[in-house]
Amino acid sequence: MAPSFLNFKDFRRRSRASIRTDRSTDTSSYDDHHSQNTTPTNGSITPPSITANSDPALNAQLKDQPQPPPIPANRPPPQPNSNNRYSVSGMAGLGSPALNGKSSLPVSQYAPRITNLGENTWVSQKILLINGMVGEPGQRSLEGSVTVCRLDDGFPPTHWPVCESQFKAMVYLVPGANRLRFDFSSPKLANSGSSNPIHSSYLTVHMVPPMNSPPLQLAILLAKDSPGTFDAVPTRAEREGNDLDTAIRKFRMAAYLWQAFTAEQMWRNKLGRRVFRFEEEWTTGTCNYRDREMGMMRSEARIHVIRSDKTMAEIRDLDIAQQNPNAAKKGDLYGIAADALKKYFKPLPGQTQYVSVLILDSHWDTQSKIVTGHAALGGNSGDLHMAIFGSHALQSYPTSFEEVVPAFTDCTPTDTNFVANDCNESGSSWEAANIGIGAHLHETGHLFGCPHQENGVMLRDYVTLNRTFVAHEAYSTRTKSKGGPVAQANECTWHRLDCLRFRSHPCFRLPNDPLLNPDASVQAWPVENGHVQITAATGVSFIEIYPEGDDLCHTWIEYPLESGPVQRNLTLTEQELRDRLPEKKRRSKIKVCVKSHGGGNLDIDDFHSLCSKASSLKISFGKSAYRSVKLGFSQMEGSEPHEFLFTSVTQKTRVLSRVVIYHGFAVDGLEFFYDDDSSQLFGKRGGKPGGDTFEMDIRRGEYITGFFVRSGLWIDGIQILTSFGRKSPIYGNAHGGSPHTLLPPRGYTVCGVTGSCAAWVDGFGVLIAR
Repeated sequence: MAPSFLNFKDFRRRSRASIRTDRSTDTSSYDDHHSQNTTPTNGSITPPSITANSDPALNAQLKDQPQPPPIPANRPPPQPNSNNRYSVSGMAGLGSPALNGKSSLPVSQYAPRITNLGENTWVSQKILLINGMVGEPGQRSLEGSVTVCRLDDGFPPTHWPVCESQFKAMVYLVPGANRLRFDFSSPKLANSGSSNPIHSSYLTVHMVPPMNSPPLQLAILLAKDSPGTFDAVPTRAEREGNDLDTAIRKFRMAAYLWQAFTAEQMWRNKLGRRVFRFEEEWTTGTCNYRDREMGMMRSEARIHVIRSDKTMAEIRDLDIAQQNPNAAKKGDLYGIAADALKKYFKPLPGQTQYVSVLILDSHWDTQSKIVTGHAALGGNSGDLHMAIFGSHALQSYPTSFEEVVPAFTDCTPTDTNFVANDCNESGSSWEAANIGIGAHLHETGHLFGCPHQENGVMLRDYVTLNRTFVAHEAYSTRTKSKGGPVAQANECTWHRLDCLRFRSHPCFRLPNDPLLNPDASVQAWPVENGHVQITAATGVSFIEIYPEGDDLCHTWIEYPLESGPVQRNLTLTEQELRDRLPEKKRRSKIKVCVKSHGGGNLDIDDFHSLCSKASSLKISFGKSAYRSVKLGFSQMEGSEPHEFLFTSVTQKTRVLSRVVIYHGFAVDGLEFFYDDDSSQLFGKRGGKPGGDTFEMDIRRGEYITGFFVRSGLWIDGIQILTSFGRKSPIYGNAHGGSPHTLLPPRGYTVCGVTGSCAAWVDGFGVLIAR
């Protein structure tokens, strides 16, 4: 009887499994047309059956075979050889199998070295950007390619060019440990194309998805009669399609590029590899050719396809003034998109959504030379934080990892008979990809609360977005430069202030971030000697200083969590802020914006006025009271100032006994009653007849310590906080405006109220005293 390992049926089954494994690996570059124009290699990838032990049946059979004798305990240790790193490139015919996916050969001096992360790094993102180099510093520059593969073959190998010894690569991660191999090959190196990985290095990256943060939703908006196509030159449309499925693949890949770029920027700013996540769905993988060919299912970023109730003609007639000042018909594409998203997502009051929208029905009008049905805008509509951008550059986007480098190096001239040359900065395909992907990222920055900056994505530096993903830049029609190697200093960036905003944004939370106080607000309190105390329950993150006439911030103060204790109470002086400004700006009026680690914001339009005597008033006992920064805009028609000290402060014999709050969809007024039944009215007695009453426990000496306020243009809702830790209900609109907690700094108490009222209360603050 033949031995079990020669059983014909088992042998045939194992052969069949082996064939399937080989095929899944080989199809990653099934067509020369889809290659990245890198130097071809022969056998530089260790076969999957070795790297991943892909045939369990074979392992079972080998257990029964005789094992080699153990190594004697007295075997002399190997002698160290300082030249091991340099002895490989000239060694021909080496044959050494890989153990657990890693070669036992000595490390080559040409093994790729990763420069932006180390072994066993933990990240929380699906797409990771890798930067590295080949060879030793000071040696001659090398050209070739680096092949990145997973040891479990869970993602097909991808190839990335090496220019002057530098390379950049993207890695697709799955939750858990991701074991990666980087193989360098070059026609100028001996044994570069051998069957064993000679010039190789290994890296393990652990990925934990951040499920405790709200996702950035991705949506494609179509007209109700849209055919679901986008602008593309005929040859390109024939080659890859310009239908909705192609648009989904391209938009998803663009979003993955946003994610990889932003996480790398946060890391370079020493704020951790934190980045927004996407809502995901189980669908056919689109990030590589093999997944599409084999129908491989993966958890990918979900693209919501949303139909508007507008027709294509209506959408394409809506031109923002920047595009066509003489347009006969103008409209609000942002409002139309917001309405469609609210109808689709159906958020409840107080639920915040973050959505970046691609308008598929944007169209290059060759007659008028404008892009119709397109708007580049970002911001918020209530609780919906949204960015919108057109699809006029979509044809130039990559659809997969294999297309990233070709997309950012494609010098094909833009044919304006079919597609737009946006702002005359998209003269070639790769420059159009920069404008489309980068400008949409710019609007997504607005979605996250970023204003324009002095440099970076929030200026217009996204015209160099390609440099993040390629080691060599192609010829640019915009600058008329022939391109060349890309230095990190010349790459596109997020501004430091953008990164600080992201550090405090809920979409950028990491799985191990501690829970923050739910009160994210910031308050400013003028006190004695011209000082201003800043309070924030989550701590102050940074302060922006704007001298009069400056729209962009050039001067700021940071209080990062990574390098010091949480600053929940700060004292500022006007002179301290002015000393930080350039000499010629120090005498001008200054605006100060304070940001908290919880994402709260406070704007002080005139810091000098806040810390001057204008912010104080005398109390009859010789003490002074100080006005907090007012909430609400006080800009309603007929708005009049309202302010008073509590009678219980000016008359020590009186005690505050109850507060009556008048309210409807907003706060109409507050009436403060004392133990002798006298009262003081702030605002008006409107809204609900008779209002609602909140009683104070006067026998135990309960008093008001602060207010929780929801406000925007006016005061939407208000809640009373007391010395016993009690809280009243929120009167008015409990979900309107943004939240603020008015709690005086330590050593001060509430002694009155200040603000303004029109048809209802449109401004509110408190008076404090020691």
